Amino acid sequence: MKQKPLPARGPGQIGDNELRLLRIFLAVARCGGLTAAELELNIGRSTISRYLKDLETRLGATLCERGRSGFRLTEEGEKVHAAARQLFGAVDDFRMSVSELREQLRGRLRIAVFDKTLTNDNAHLTEAIRQFDAMAPAVRLEIHVEPTNLIEAGVIEGGFDIGVIPTHRDSPSLRYHPLFHETMQLYCGRLHPLFDVPEAEISAERVRGLKYAGIGFHSPNMVQTLALGLERHADAYDQEGTAMLIMSGCYLGYLPEHYARGFEQAGDLRPLRPDLFQYDCDFAAIYRRSPAPSVVVRRFVECLQDAHGGGVGSARQSSA
Repeated sequence: MKQKPLPARGPGQIGDNELRLLRIFLAVARCGGLTAAELELNIGRSTISRYLKDLETRLGATLCERGRSGFRLTEEGEKVHAAARQLFGAVDDFRMSVSELREQLRGRLRIAVFDKTLTNDNAHLTEAIRQFDAMAPAVRLEIHVEPTNLIEAGVIEGGFDIGVIPTHRDSPSLRYHPLFHETMQLYCGRLHPLFDVPEAEISAERVRGLKYAGIGFHSPNMVQTLALGLERHADAYDQEGTAMLIMSGCYLGYLPEHYARGFEQAGDLRPLRPDLFQYDCDFAAIYRRSPAPSVVVRRFVECLQDAHGGGVGSARQSSA
């Protein structure tokens, strides 16, 4: 008797093949296109394109635009991308939970960090990584450098396991472990009209009347911008972008003191009125309150606390 073929999977059914295609789709989205994904996946571009077409057929949706005009996720592709990240995050959580049955430190740990922390003498992330590697050599680390808003959203949605961010407003979905701080200074570039003006002639009113570049998402920078009455004329989404705008000579802007030190010593930047415009920024490790953190997450947070003096403060949850 001839065997009947298996019925085709509906768009809501996920099997091993769909999981494989989704992983390829995530890699392409992460790399920003098929050409860049070739190296990461070790698969030819034509094969990747065929896999994407197969996934689109199975899901009944166009996920991305690809061609001479470049690569871009469609609206449907954005939704599938977010759902796939949540799906694989849940798979990793399951694997870690199974490993915990025997207290095995295995799996993958996805850490997202706000940029330009490496030059901060108060930040000891490399020491925490060294301690954790000695404790859990079988855990595969992923380090992502992202804006604060994307780190918070990624941790809440399960795309990242741990974030290290400057704190500004607490989320009830997250736990916070204080780690270190940095000092922020207001700077101008050497081509700016204020660069050679004596400090005594630089008033708060004069500064507020000049063009200012600020961080374009909710952050300590945005809070201070509003508190000091500064008006943003340009937006940046990381410290590197802010530094570019400042050194153009067109804008004032805030940078971490430790990051700007080299530019200042080279004569490219000058801090303005630290007595009026300086502020401190506190950093914390964050992770989801629910589901409960895995043993891998807990161990890495312990390493972070130990590297920063045994824990600057206890974990907290905001009611905000």
